Amino acid sequence: MLIRRPSGIVPSEVTPESVFRRRRALLQAAAGGIAFSSVPAGLRAQATDGAPLPSRPGSFSTMEKPTPATLVTSYCNFFEFGTEKDDPPRYAPQRLKMRPWTVRVDGEVKSPRTFDVEELLKLAPMEERVYRLRCVEAWSAVVPWVGYPLAELVRRVEPTGNAKFVEFTTLADPKQMPGLDSSVIDWPYTEGLRLDEALHPLTLLAFGMYGRVLPAQNGAPLRLVVPWKYGFKSAKSIVRIRFTDRPPATAWQKSNPSEYGFYSNVNPGRDHPRWSQKSERRLGEEIFSRRRPTLMFNGYADQVASLYAGMDLMKLY
Repeated sequence: MLIRRPSGIVPSEVTPESVFRRRRALLQAAAGGIAFSSVPAGLRAQATDGAPLPSRPGSFSTMEKPTPATLVTSYCNFFEFGTEKDDPPRYAPQRLKMRPWTVRVDGEVKSPRTFDVEELLKLAPMEERVYRLRCVEAWSAVVPWVGYPLAELVRRVEPTGNAKFVEFTTLADPKQMPGLDSSVIDWPYTEGLRLDEALHPLTLLAFGMYGRVLPAQNGAPLRLVVPWKYGFKSAKSIVRIRFTDRPPATAWQKSNPSEYGFYSNVNPGRDHPRWSQKSERRLGEEIFSRRRPTLMFNGYADQVASLYAGMDLMKLY
């Protein structure tokens, strides 16, 4: 069984107050000891559900209870729509145009193609996989994603022998995305994986969550989900997938290489300069300030540790 449950809660550092000030939704929930589940109704109402997306039960699912959908869709990181947690649900549903949508797949492949999202939806059977989500800011959630292994797409374009890495580029349209006015990132947002990471059966190309198509604020119409890495590695609203012979420069790595490495595996022993990674807060728990121990590779060590055999994960973070 995939899940290992901690026997107790280990107290650790508290997130600095300055971080809470930048997170309006969290501040409202935490002020006066209020549980996160009591996020104001007005904010929750902005979380929109998509159409049903049929799927079959998938492998690798955790048996942990999923975080309520209203929390995951109203407390988001999607900097193209703003840096505050309530910016994506405030702006994305009204602004993001999800059709027409195409994804260019090129680079070191034998069969480069441009896929319409409708083609991608039919490329392989949809599965629902309940994965842990761990953010570098030391909060976590459990989310039922709907999609299929990224490997299903990779094998159809036939990577060449030179392909060692995969770069993901996301939409950057100033007309739709007010957050692009910010200089916090050199747009467009890019992320990357080693080819063996991209081909790992845990790596998901997701089109939905909670049994429905992805809400705009969570990365519609398609996104990456890499459950053993910090959440920012799971690129949203993807428009290009490029195979390369060298590691691609990723958005956060370019922005601040001392804080964000290429691999970004969940590692309780390797702290971020501003956030301890030894423990985390789980969205939806009765007291959001309560912390639980962080699991190596987010609890997926049995599945992925072999990918990094012999590597110094303190240096190659």
